[in-house]
Amino acid sequence: MRNPPEIEDLLRRDAPQVLGALVRRYGHFDAAEDAVQEALLAAAGQWPEAGVPGNPRGWLIKVASRRLTDALRSDQARRQREERAAALTPRDAFTAPPPGERAPREDDTLSLLFLCCHPDLSPSAQIALTLRVVGGLTTAEIARACLVPESTMAQRVSRAKQKVRGVRFGRPDRWEQRLPSVLQTLYLIFNEGYTATSGAALQRRDLAGEAVRLTRAVHRLLPGDCEVAGLLALMLLTDARRDARGGPRGELIPLDEQDRGRWDRAAIEEGVALVTRALSRGRPGPFQLRAAIAAVHDEAPSPGSTDWAEILGLYDVLVGLLPGPVERLNRAVAVAMVHGPRAGLTEVDALEGELKGHRLDAVRGHLLERVGEPEAARAAYESAAAQTLSLPEQRYLRARAARLSD
Repeated sequence: MRNPPEIEDLLRRDAPQVLGALVRRYGHFDAAEDAVQEALLAAAGQWPEAGVPGNPRGWLIKVASRRLTDALRSDQARRQREERAAALTPRDAFTAPPPGERAPREDDTLSLLFLCCHPDLSPSAQIALTLRVVGGLTTAEIARACLVPESTMAQRVSRAKQKVRGVRFGRPDRWEQRLPSVLQTLYLIFNEGYTATSGAALQRRDLAGEAVRLTRAVHRLLPGDCEVAGLLALMLLTDARRDARGGPRGELIPLDEQDRGRWDRAAIEEGVALVTRALSRGRPGPFQLRAAIAAVHDEAPSPGSTDWAEILGLYDVLVGLLPGPVERLNRAVAVAMVHGPRAGLTEVDALEGELKGHRLDAVRGHLLERVGEPEAARAAYESAAAQTLSLPEQRYLRARAARLSD
């Protein structure tokens, strides 16, 4: 029987802190994770009937610690580690740690994120390990989200764990240098959730929601970091449109055709407030600038009232900081809206060969349609449709192409 949502939310929220407490105290990442999973299963079985304990996190730590020390004691091949673990008798709820020992603390989540975003791991491994260890998703759930077989994902997660085995738990000495990787990993998870790159679904809301939840946790731990605030604002301002982005049959609805009455105004207000405070503190970073662009879109009551000149100015600053092809393609759209589609096409043509995937041809088709070249636009749309693995995007692009054939 499924647990009440409030218990599921509590278990998911506390799991990273419980795992962090065990890894920080005992080490043994894999064994600690197994013990935490056992404690979560025990809680899921007992709490619905017995009630949630007064200190649920302490309960989980106590149970997981016992499971972990039992497992370590049974490992006869590693007697020295067994003796060290047996000497560390867990205390109920860690309510009174002895002098010199830290109690479980909230920034264990951040330490786990740093561990999952170790520079020796590939971006795909960082995402998988983050979702498994910090997000609490099962291997099967991650495999479904990433559209790979469960066995493949199990191997990916296992290899990632092997690479971080023995890495000291806690923030790295130069943790600020790894924070961008943490934020980029969360951003990639969100993007895959908001715009699924392949498959029949337009969105994977569980992934997007998990990215927002984890970014909120980082923001609570680092409230003064403007880029963390910018990333959270960007997610909120983008995710606010999700209900209007798809039609009743799962079809893609582009931004300028969406029913803005369906946008989440509370999320927009929170995102605008976050990015406004962040931008007031000094020189903006890429996530703050992206969030500011999203805010201009979200605050416009209609597509025609969008301040494209302001958006272009923000893209000019963003491209100055991050001159990648994706940023320049997005800027090309703003150029087209301010200076006309021919000017935008010039910018798009300059990106030929730099940008892989369907987006370049999709934008080209849109601009060619605006300048009155239907045959060229149709060919561009068809080319874009052939390159994307997303079925909703394929249908949308082919519909645009078919409309130009009539």
